[in-house]
Formats: sequence, structure tokens, C-alpha cells
Amino acid sequence: MARIVARAVMGLLMLAAGIWAADWLIWQGRALAGGGYKVITVSRFVVAPLKGHKEEYYPDGNVEIRCTQSLLPEGLPQIGGKPCWWVERTPVYFDR
Repeated sequence: MARIVARAVMGLLMLAAGIWAADWLIWQGRALAGGGYKVITVSRFVVAPLKGHKEEYYPDGNVEIRCTQSLLPEGLPQIGGKPCWWVERTPVYFDR
């Protein structure tokens, strides 16, 4: 039984490594061709801390966020970049 579980875990790790490598290669190809990044406009709110662990939110207009056209978020190849599908689904940016 332990052998089956070990093989299943190894298979999942290999699958995850394959997905990561494919995502990285596709993103690198897009980046070299000039299309690895995209700019999306989102609403920005400044968050001010108050007493009693409360927060107050102040709208601060719109801001452009640079995102990566990749599957995986903030990985080694896209250092600090969020994927565009994530930015499009969460169009509000909170500046703390």
C-alpha cells in the first residue's frame, strides 16, 4: 500500500513539474516575442488602519497594473507578476 501511495505522490510531483515547465516555456516564448505582459486598469483603494484593528477605505481612482500572460502566479520566471486572469477577476487593488 505504501508503494502505491509513494508512486501516486511521485506522479503528482512530476505532473506539477511538467505543468510548471510548460507554463514557463510558453511564457518565455511570449515574453521574447513582446507579448508576455499586459496592462490592465483596476480601481485603487487606500486602506488606513484605525483603532481596534479596524480599517477605513479611501477610493483613489484607477491605476494600471502590469500582469503576466501565464497560468501560474508569482513564480520564479515572472518574479512578482500576477497572471492576467487573476487581475481581471479581482479588478480592485488595495494599497495598504
